[in-house]
Amino acid sequence: MTGAPLRAVLESPLGPLVAVANREGALLSLGRAAPGTALSRHEAFALLETELARYWAGEAVSFTAPVAPVGTPFQSRVWSALRAIPWGRAISYSELASRVGSNPRAVGQANAANPVGIVVPCHRVIGGDGRLVGYAGGLEMKRFLLKLERVILL
Repeated sequence: MTGAPLRAVLESPLGPLVAVANREGALLSLGRAAPGTALSRHEAFALLETELARYWAGEAVSFTAPVAPVGTPFQSRVWSALRAIPWGRAISYSELASRVGSNPRAVGQANAANPVGIVVPCHRVIGGDGRLVGYAGGLEMKRFLLKLERVILL
């Protein structure tokens, strides 16, 4: 990647989100904006913005906006497996670990390092007993996202 990354602030029900993409427009990170963040929009984020608007409206979205999060080969494998969890479904850390040939603790650490939350849906991974556990954005945010997707929890 040459040059500075592209940045944009996108509105959401969770408050402003900062999206960062490489010069080719592939999403590198998506997270909450610091108070007072004022960044311009860039056309590279048009598809992401459209898909997020549909998502916030409660529509089952399979995100197609390009992503390019930076991580280890193992993290990348976990993040790819996360993208295969369909909207409105949740799986356990044990199930995710089984899918990638690892253990729940390792996939939990990879989830925590996911820089592209929501689009790479680490919020769809829950405890083996159906409880909400471990989410970098906080359990209230995880609960909000799963409720939006109409995931039924114990």
